Amino acid sequence: MAGMKLLLNAFAFIHGCLALLFSLAALVLIALGTYVGWQGLMQGFGRGAAQEIIEAVGLLAAAVVALQIAQTMVEEEVLRGAHISAPTRVRRFLSRFFVVVTVALAIEGLVATFKAVHEDLSLLLYVAALLLGTAALVAAWGVFIRFNRYAEDVEPEAMQEVKREDQKLKEP
Repeated sequence: MAGMKLLLNAFAFIHGCLALLFSLAALVLIALGTYVGWQGLMQGFGRGAAQEIIEAVGLLAAAVVALQIAQTMVEEEVLRGAHISAPTRVRRFLSRFFVVVTVALAIEGLVATFKAVHEDLSLLLYVAALLLGTAALVAAWGVFIRFNRYAEDVEPEAMQEVKREDQKLKEP
């Protein structure tokens, strides 16, 4: 049993290190997004500036994704020490992740659309594929949530346990 506890602590430590790396990546993306946006503003108020600002938004969206992944790792794997097995945990963990990823993909689709329209119309096919893939991901996520909800009804005690853990995280 002591070996298993040591292994679980090692996993929590590794998740903490990964969360730190995701946070550092987010800071770099924020800096790059700020730089790109500033460079765009220095061009004046024209089409080039708009494309740079839109590119900056894409970088900042990626930073949000990295921060959200880091926060989820810290909350679920380090603070809670949760091992994702109950349907409620799976739904909550994946939902947090999918919200951020789908929003980032949609923003990236917007950035790519502007870039394709202004630089190379042949790229619109790839943009359409990205946006269709994002829509399919959202639809699949909805189906998953629906089916997962049925599983939660079978295990109501798991939902109560997760709610108790949420309260512990909120208490100072």
